[in-house]
Amino acid sequence: MAEAYIVEAVRTPVGRRGGGLSAVHPADLGAHVLTALMERSGADPAAVEDVVLGCLDTVGPQAGDIARTCWLAAGLPEEVPGVTVDRQCGSSQQAAHFAAQAVLSGTQDLVVAGGVQNMTMVPIAFATREAAEPLGLTQGPFAGSEGWRARYGDRPVNQFAGAEMIARKWGVSRVDMEEFALRSHQRALRAIDGRRFDRELVPYGEVTADEGPRRDTSLEKMAGLKPVVDGGSITAACSSQVSDGASAMLLASERAVREHGLTPRARVHHLSVRGEDPIRMLSAPIPATAYALKKSGMTLDAIDLVEINEAFAPVVLAWLKETGADPEKVNVNGGAIALGHPLGATGTRLMTTLLHELERTGGRYGLQTMCEGGGQANVTIIERL
Repeated sequence: MAEAYIVEAVRTPVGRRGGGLSAVHPADLGAHVLTALMERSGADPAAVEDVVLGCLDTVGPQAGDIARTCWLAAGLPEEVPGVTVDRQCGSSQQAAHFAAQAVLSGTQDLVVAGGVQNMTMVPIAFATREAAEPLGLTQGPFAGSEGWRARYGDRPVNQFAGAEMIARKWGVSRVDMEEFALRSHQRALRAIDGRRFDRELVPYGEVTADEGPRRDTSLEKMAGLKPVVDGGSITAACSSQVSDGASAMLLASERAVREHGLTPRARVHHLSVRGEDPIRMLSAPIPATAYALKKSGMTLDAIDLVEINEAFAPVVLAWLKETGADPEKVNVNGGAIALGHPLGATGTRLMTTLLHELERTGGRYGLQTMCEGGGQANVTIIERL
């Protein structure tokens, strides 16, 4: 049976909105991790057969196939192509899936996967009415679709509404969310202070560490914040941070490992993606995890570490309630509430951190999942070698 190996995985520190990476062109952010990836792996850049990067809001400096632009901005060989993927927040996890599938199919031997996002430079609010109207666009991807309206009516389609639905359905209180958010910051700071991220990081200039974690946060401060939605319970403290960053991985076949003298660090054990209610949107990791475990023949007891993106605290808390997973195995170094969520880069950022933490702790299997726009979720299980 063919195998898809992870040879190397790197990421920039995650910058805060308006922080140290905010003025860096997305092509240069991506180029930075691609250069480091090739140098650290020892692979010949000319042998790479494709570059698959995730990115959302591909307008302005992120337009025009940012994957190709990043590779060329890095000064890497022109004969290597690139393609940009948008599966919303799971874009770079899907990029890793496409790269692994190319290797597993035998059609390619050496593929780069990753993602990039500068949310300061290209705000996610580009899709709002205020940003869309001057361009003559109808707000949002659903407005104006007769088929969508016939199926889903005029119910609001946004992540905050979805997070509120999850909190209500699974009985997640504001106190639960704030305690979880505080724990995310504490775990991230413990990881930073313990230098757990050092091996995976590629500093960018003076930005040498993740900028998001707050040492001065507290339950008292969180309790004073107003909900984002009137009458709701979700606050900024329980939500992922707007961020800037890039991440990248190199996937290889057995033949590429042999011919290029590479050292595989993990193999892709399972990959899948599932969808559910696009209005609730953010609960898809629950059925997607059940599907992945059934298809792989595994149980959560066999999983040593889990990374589930902290888009909002109730996403993870509902997943924990539904799966019965051990919280001590989940997001052990904090998550997007503390570390930030540079949309297109987060998928391979999580996988990079998962790989390095498996190596640090000696774990064997790691599972990654994340909620995505449209009510979708990818699941990847990797096995450390």
